[in-house]
Amino acid sequence: MQELHTSIATWALDLGFSQIGVSDTTLTQAEHYLKDWLQQDFHGDMAYMARHGTKRSRPEELLPGTLRVICLRMNYLPESQENMERQLLDSKRGYISRYATGRDYHKLMRKRLQQLADRISEAVPQWQYRVFCDSAPVMEKPLSHKAGLGWLGKHTNIINQHQGSWFFLGEIYTNLQLPVDQAADDHCGTCTRCIEVCPTAAIIAPYVLDARKCISYLTIEHHGSIPEPLRPLIGNRIYGCDDCQLYCPWNRFAALATEAAFAPREALLNGDLLELFAWSEAEFLRHTEGTPVRRIGYVRWLRNIAIALGNAPTSPQVVTALQSHQQHASELVREHVSWALSQHA
Repeated sequence: MQELHTSIATWALDLGFSQIGVSDTTLTQAEHYLKDWLQQDFHGDMAYMARHGTKRSRPEELLPGTLRVICLRMNYLPESQENMERQLLDSKRGYISRYATGRDYHKLMRKRLQQLADRISEAVPQWQYRVFCDSAPVMEKPLSHKAGLGWLGKHTNIINQHQGSWFFLGEIYTNLQLPVDQAADDHCGTCTRCIEVCPTAAIIAPYVLDARKCISYLTIEHHGSIPEPLRPLIGNRIYGCDDCQLYCPWNRFAALATEAAFAPREALLNGDLLELFAWSEAEFLRHTEGTPVRRIGYVRWLRNIAIALGNAPTSPQVVTALQSHQQHASELVREHVSWALSQHA
């Protein structure tokens, strides 16, 4: 099993993964945390977080016979942090969370995970497994922590001591009794930078995120009207938010992605708000094809940009752009456009 573990690590690196580790299936502490988090309604509209009972925290219930979880990560950082900070400060441009500016990671990660599983099958033909990448109730962060990929930061993202936190996670559940890796130590110390910089104060305590206030939740997961008190705080973030990672001291060690598929699309990386707001639905679908951005749909895209334009400096061009959508077919769009126009009254 130790030799197989070493071989799997080599095969994973050959497939473009940045690191692998192996965890057991005991998630008692994480299960208690999840239960408490749900009871406080911190998950907002994400009803799927409360489904499936204990399958999320007990891997052997999701895939009977599971003894180990092979955890993997893949770096995705597309550009320097200085460039990201520069765009975030440019209120005329829309900021899109950097994980979403290139190809959708779900398909790529699942394909690579399956390729790794196929390679393991050559060595162990009778093994039992299932690959996951945001495709089932899996507690990927606690598992990754136990597998040594990093620790759970105060912003609730996994941080690697040598490469920061700009990476995707994937898992392989298996009945192979591989040796487990040592869990990563917590190196956040007394630092509270992520809590301090969160635009909406969504990190209400170290390691506790109220998703209902999180800009990533509001602009991606939330389907309805965004609460008015939070709109000015969203700034020019039109899809997701990276602030808690962007200003984390550990990300000074973050490595740029080497995976070509994660190369950013210029329209999404550095888009002018007026140009993005002028896209027709057909243009939106064309520009976002194959990216995570498409999942929010055209209506929520316009909703988010309307807020950003409401927060932009007043100009005739901004007002004209907003007025052009005053009669939009969607009540959701009309409401946010009306609010944005009121900011320029």
